[in-house]
Amino acid sequence: MSHTTPTPHGHAAASILDGKPPAAPAGDSLTRDAWRRLKQNRAAMCSLVVMAVIILACLVGPWLTPFELDEVDWDAIGTGPDLASGHVFGTDVNGRDLLTRTLHGGQISLSVALVATFVSLVIGVLYGAISGYFGGRADNLMMRFVDIMYSLPFMFLVILLMVVFGRNIFLIYAAIGAVEWLDMSRIVRGQVLALKKREFVEAAHALGVRDLQVVTRHLIPNALGPVIIYVTLTVPKVILLESFLSFLGLGVQEPLTSWGVLISEGKDMMETAPWMLLVPSIFLAATLFCLNFLGDGLRDALDPKTR
Repeated sequence: MSHTTPTPHGHAAASILDGKPPAAPAGDSLTRDAWRRLKQNRAAMCSLVVMAVIILACLVGPWLTPFELDEVDWDAIGTGPDLASGHVFGTDVNGRDLLTRTLHGGQISLSVALVATFVSLVIGVLYGAISGYFGGRADNLMMRFVDIMYSLPFMFLVILLMVVFGRNIFLIYAAIGAVEWLDMSRIVRGQVLALKKREFVEAAHALGVRDLQVVTRHLIPNALGPVIIYVTLTVPKVILLESFLSFLGLGVQEPLTSWGVLISEGKDMMETAPWMLLVPSIFLAATLFCLNFLGDGLRDALDPKTR
């Protein structure tokens, strides 16, 4: 006799056992319920709108501004905001339009954040799921490796990569991604440890499902709630790390720029040209606040205890 135990994220198998068609709307209702809760959070929805505007401005804005990234306006070197000249946010000490450079810098900062977060997500989820699923000596050995990685200073790793391979934006992706996956792996490991004794996992074993399929098709999908929330908190953390590296001169190099580079340049001119510091700082602060508010909203929307 064939018997299948339903997983927490769906009831299709149970419906088949009862002789009824799969209840697809039930699975969809969880998503709709989370979206409804998220829409009720005004801070999260406002943050989502502002974040979308910032991303759209960074992607499309450089094509709409009348100045190029490295174009020098010899008649407006180090001038403040001036609508008549077209420099809405002023220029830097080299006469380059600050709005154009800020939007280009946003492309670099956001791309570093997204790519590094994706790298940490893939590595951390797989590593944590495998560690928690197999347990025992394998889990102990894998977690000791994580502890060793935690003990390595982040700046030492970055400087080492820069010295060996030279300064390259892809090394920033690798360096940040190589560190941020550690927290992700521990979160997923904890979720898998709590899930692997559940009935739907035991039923999968009884049906002869392979270990890899159990991990990828049953455990990881049911552990994605906390992972999604943590991703929204990882992105602003990665943006801060990239800005910190660029502030120290270890990040992106000319002709590229980022919010961290612009802030580093602006702090030297804070007294004579405060707009050089304020403009990229406002963009960076707004992005960080929006992502944190959105993360809090997702946490409340996906928390089963509030349903």
